[in-house]
Amino acid sequence: MSGYPPLAERMRPTNLEQYIGQQHLVGKGAVLRKMIDRKVISSIILWGPPGVGKTTLAKIIAKQLERPFFVLSAINSGVKDVREAIEKARKARFFSSPSPILFIDEIHRFSKSQQDSLLGAVEEGVVTLIGATTENPSFEVISPLLSRCQVYVLKALEKEDLLGLVSKVLTEDILLKKKNITIEEDTALLRYSGGDARKLLNILELVTNAENNQDNLIINDELVTTHLQQNPAQYDKNGEMHYDIISAFIKSIRGSDPDAAVYWLARMVEGGEDPKFIARRLIISASEDVGLANPNALLLATNCFEAIKMVGWPEARIILSQVTIYLATSPKSNSAYQAINKAQAVVKQSGNLPVPLHLRNAPTKLMKELNYGKKYLYAHDYPNNFVQQDYLPDDLKGTQLYCAQKNPQEAKTEERMKFLWKERFK
Repeated sequence: MSGYPPLAERMRPTNLEQYIGQQHLVGKGAVLRKMIDRKVISSIILWGPPGVGKTTLAKIIAKQLERPFFVLSAINSGVKDVREAIEKARKARFFSSPSPILFIDEIHRFSKSQQDSLLGAVEEGVVTLIGATTENPSFEVISPLLSRCQVYVLKALEKEDLLGLVSKVLTEDILLKKKNITIEEDTALLRYSGGDARKLLNILELVTNAENNQDNLIINDELVTTHLQQNPAQYDKNGEMHYDIISAFIKSIRGSDPDAAVYWLARMVEGGEDPKFIARRLIISASEDVGLANPNALLLATNCFEAIKMVGWPEARIILSQVTIYLATSPKSNSAYQAINKAQAVVKQSGNLPVPLHLRNAPTKLMKELNYGKKYLYAHDYPNNFVQQDYLPDDLKGTQLYCAQKNPQEAKTEERMKFLWKERFK
């Protein structure tokens, strides 16, 4: 099959009608669809996991808006490359014509100075920036640049999207449509692709290439699994196991297995993962999985993030290892995680209930006359710095959202709450 680009590239959509998924952005009446239809686009950042169509969408936008399209990859571009691209864009713009589009893949990998070099061109409208990132832009994109861009979140593709793509490939691809291929089972295809269209097509191409001499090819779960186990690197292009490994890492910590957790940490270290990415996941795990069973875990994880910024590789691996082992061996509680989930569910169900008058702020005379803050009991004026009064909206009186879990730390908390609130904490 030499002479042909990879399957994922052959099947890359060239217009919105061919584009799969992300209907919340490009479906009829959706925000990006409206902009594209009006041929007006502002600077945007597309945030989502690998293989969900960020690059493809950027190319479609440029094509449908008939704008010059310049591409930079944050992996191998420096400030000089950014300035050269901006200068090319400046020369490509004539009079009052719309600004060219500058697409930056993996913009989260740009340093502060590289991102700073974009600011003037974006601000002046020399270019319309489209950035693509797999990382939260709030952490990885500098505030001045982020304030000039609208962030749109792309989602992992659904099962129906992926199966529709497979069907399309087998009937439309210049090579595969010539073969008599039947998908007998799709569980392995879907499981290994994980909502990533590019990975799905890489797997399909790997299997069909390996079975090239077979007529009437039947693809089932056993065949897919066998080929992936034999050729793991061929379907995991561009480090796409990034999400699988961080998932295994966090689940090992949650499962209190320090050996497995350190193993997955080592996989990320050896793979050149960004230490800040690992540290942020440790902070989340410290709160979500260890939580109130060991409140010091969050402090240690937060300090870890600051420490690795000061130290850097290779010594940062030691700090990450220390915190990983600490979290994995800590007692576990997700009571804080469950409490906020319950609270959000209550808010969505009950709407914006009014704040009780005695809890309202009363900075003006009128507000005081309207009884704002009246009858509020100041806790420090009472024994144990506590007095029973209602703090929830009237419609939610007595609602319990935090439930202590069975660990020594929260047992003490629960005992104190029962002492103070009596019947409310049963």
